[in-house]
Amino acid sequence: MDRRPTGAGGVNSLLTEPAPVRWLLTGLALAFLALFLVIPLVSVFAQALEKGLGTYLESISEPDAWNAIRLTLLIAAISVPLNLVFGIAAAWAIAKFQFRGKSLLITLIDLPFSVSPVISGLIYVLLFGQQGWLGPWLVGHDIRIIFAVPGIVLATIFVTFPFVARELIPLMQEQGTEEEQAALLLGASGWQTFFRVTLPNVIWGVLYGVILCNARAMGEFGAVSVVSGHIRGLTNTVPLHVEILYNEYNFAAAFAVASLLALLALVTLAAKTFVEWKSNQVRALVETDAEIGENPA
Repeated sequence: MDRRPTGAGGVNSLLTEPAPVRWLLTGLALAFLALFLVIPLVSVFAQALEKGLGTYLESISEPDAWNAIRLTLLIAAISVPLNLVFGIAAAWAIAKFQFRGKSLLITLIDLPFSVSPVISGLIYVLLFGQQGWLGPWLVGHDIRIIFAVPGIVLATIFVTFPFVARELIPLMQEQGTEEEQAALLLGASGWQTFFRVTLPNVIWGVLYGVILCNARAMGEFGAVSVVSGHIRGLTNTVPLHVEILYNEYNFAAAFAVASLLALLALVTLAAKTFVEWKSNQVRALVETDAEIGENPA
């Protein structure tokens, strides 16, 4: 008997018919997630608390750990807003306007996804290091970028700037330009149109991009490792501090500090899930209103 589908209903029937296959695929997916995500996260917290809560609190409250936490928060507080501004501006320009170099801009936005973070760190060393292209001039003016906070900020911005833009570009393209054009015809200025029409339609996409950007900024290791110099208490972020503790065989402290990053991952996942749920709710409401407008009672 021919079981080939003859239409959309046939495709859905064929895909949902074999229950054993569905259970097998679902089980494999859950086993994969448990093996590579859940078990490692649980192991981190178990190792962190293995020697008791007192040792755990002592490990995350020592001066070097606090300095690493403060520096990590500072880097995120600088890089995320800058990437937010760039991401919104780039997405708006790409989605709403036609200009020369548009495809090049899109390619450059994707560049950090294809370049190793270590390579990006080496690029900044080549530019701003003492033996780099701008190194002699920076030394002469007593400006320090590499092995200092500015270098860490630059490296973090490089590896995180695609997240907001890449989240907003498809949303703004889907939104179209009709609402903005209507606002302009009604006398709104460009800024009024952006803040009252464009931004409210993509606000949940903005939050989604910021969440991902912040998580990457606080957890970045490769690029920061190259430009920071691993100066303990000065240029060590939380991931670098974990590496130093682990290399010193101070496993209890290493896993204690690492648990902060694991906790960040869980908070990021929860926030991401909430934003996705809220975004889907808003999108469904907009689609319902559009259908009602097209088919009035």
